Amino acid sequence: MRKVQKRGPLPTVRHEMAGIVEAPAKVTAQTASPSYRLAFEDADFLLRQDLRPVRLQLELLKPELLQQQHGIKSTIAVFGSARIPSPEAAQVALAEAEAATLAAPEDREAARSLAVARRMVANSRYYEEARRFARIVTTTCVGEHVCDFVIKTGGGPGIMEAANRGADDVGGKSIGLNIVLPNEQDPNSYVTPDLCFRFHYFAIRKMHFLTRSKALVVFPGGFGTLDELFEAATLIQTGKIDPIPILLFGREYWERVINIDALISEGMASPADKDLFTFVETAEEAWDAIAAFYLLSC
Repeated sequence: MRKVQKRGPLPTVRHEMAGIVEAPAKVTAQTASPSYRLAFEDADFLLRQDLRPVRLQLELLKPELLQQQHGIKSTIAVFGSARIPSPEAAQVALAEAEAATLAAPEDREAARSLAVARRMVANSRYYEEARRFARIVTTTCVGEHVCDFVIKTGGGPGIMEAANRGADDVGGKSIGLNIVLPNEQDPNSYVTPDLCFRFHYFAIRKMHFLTRSKALVVFPGGFGTLDELFEAATLIQTGKIDPIPILLFGREYWERVINIDALISEGMASPADKDLFTFVETAEEAWDAIAAFYLLSC
């Protein structure tokens, strides 16, 4: 990681703080008051509603500055469902669902769970493709001192775990952008620890997904995946960002979930909007599409 250089003759805040004792030598009504705390050490002050703009700025700056320190030049954002398991986990869940159905053949909920478990076994192939894709990317154009095409995910389970895991398989860095949720989602263990970030604001997190991204690779997913996909597509469609490849893994899934032809026939989208997306089925096909877009020889 690059060392942060001291700027100019002024002492750093860290240096000044090292010379300040934790509590005043003499406690008075004045020094005991919350107003006496240094502003950046006063959590109650920073969490005030009026300070939301400052918190937004901090949430934007922290991951940006740390990525600069780590020399992250560009990234590939990988989206997809947190619910898609590894093939091994999918088989375990299927066996449990089959046992539950055998024990209670009239139980409709058990039958529904069995149907979902069978679909998850089929969908677990996307976990393996995401893992293989990350391996290919991380070994193809990323050298020891070059942080180009770094895998970036939401940092959680499922497809996100698979992509971070693939980068970790070959000793590469990868980024995780976690979000605070009512049901807390822990970061997966394959994210590079120094590049594991946590967000409160969805908007800032989505901005970081696109910052530095040279491609978006989108596996089957639900509301969150659709949100991330269409925000990026809208920004490209409206010229707010430069075009980058948007690769959709699994044509059969996406053509069932998104009917772009219906939007076009209703006049809600133009025929050219279909060109924003490229369908792929394998990790190699996805990387070849990215390499062709950037005319890469690696």
